[in-house]
Amino acid sequence: MRAEIAEQPAALRATLDALLPLTDDIAALGRETRQVLFIARGSSDNAAVYGGYLLQAHSGRLATLASPSIATTYGARIDLSDVLAVAISQSGKTEEIVDTMRWAADCGARTVAVTNGEGSPLAESADVALVTRAGTELAVPATKTYTTQLAALAVLALGLGAGLDRGELLGAPDAIEAALAQSDDRLDAIVDRLVGVQGAVVSGRGMAFSTALEAALKLKEACYLHAMGLSYADLLHGPIAVVDSGTPAILVAANNGPTLPGTVALAERVAAAGAPVYAIGGGDALADACDLSVPAPDVPEWLAPINLIVPAQILTEKLARRLGYDPDAPRGLGKVTQTS
Repeated sequence: MRAEIAEQPAALRATLDALLPLTDDIAALGRETRQVLFIARGSSDNAAVYGGYLLQAHSGRLATLASPSIATTYGARIDLSDVLAVAISQSGKTEEIVDTMRWAADCGARTVAVTNGEGSPLAESADVALVTRAGTELAVPATKTYTTQLAALAVLALGLGAGLDRGELLGAPDAIEAALAQSDDRLDAIVDRLVGVQGAVVSGRGMAFSTALEAALKLKEACYLHAMGLSYADLLHGPIAVVDSGTPAILVAANNGPTLPGTVALAERVAAAGAPVYAIGGGDALADACDLSVPAPDVPEWLAPINLIVPAQILTEKLARRLGYDPDAPRGLGKVTQTS
């Protein structure tokens, strides 16, 4: 897992080189559709959350997450004639995702596949395939396949007319490379404090919400921690009651953007309640409100999730090993999960 975390800058560069030339193909599908429907599970579903925020904030398109059981279990028919269905699967072999994308096409949707599986059933069935270039990923927890999915969704947004700077996207691998070169001392300090806790709340909002969900998933699958990934707005609607001296909060935020002040206010509230609070990103403002913090590269908010997840991946790998677990092969999990 740690080796694959370190491979992310190269994987991102290769992915962007391969996918940015496809923006015209994406634009052609965009001219035939109005809304976007994301079809995914697991880490890919967390990537879809990023895609949804990105498209709605910057391309003016309604974007929603699909419920695959509507297709695979209920067999319902829905008019999707103005929909662009974007199916996301690292392997491209999860039957439920492939079947749901084919169902969407049969209901009138145009389709895009986001997958690391070149020649996979998902890639072969889509109108346009955005095949990421992460290379083989051996560890069960997704790292480089996840960040390259985020890059593919950024390319999707550019193709669908988002007024964003592709030059900023091309700089994302360099930012991760710089982050990987930093000392692990701050992460090690957080790991020291997480050893022995049974649960944690991981929270963010807006673009960073996807990172909170993915970080919580990583802690669950590799460290067996009862980690809840929540929007900070949802956290305030009741679940904040579980945050106490034995249940820390891990907050993730871009160094800039409209959700940062709310994240800082949440950190102050958690700290006032006597609970440990740790930060990934958020700049000096969030660091000052937390017990410990890990800095994130100073990138535009729309690209922050590609960078914010990297410290969370390293934190997960370190904590798993401290707890005596093998992060590469969590119990009960395989690289391809089949659902129906």
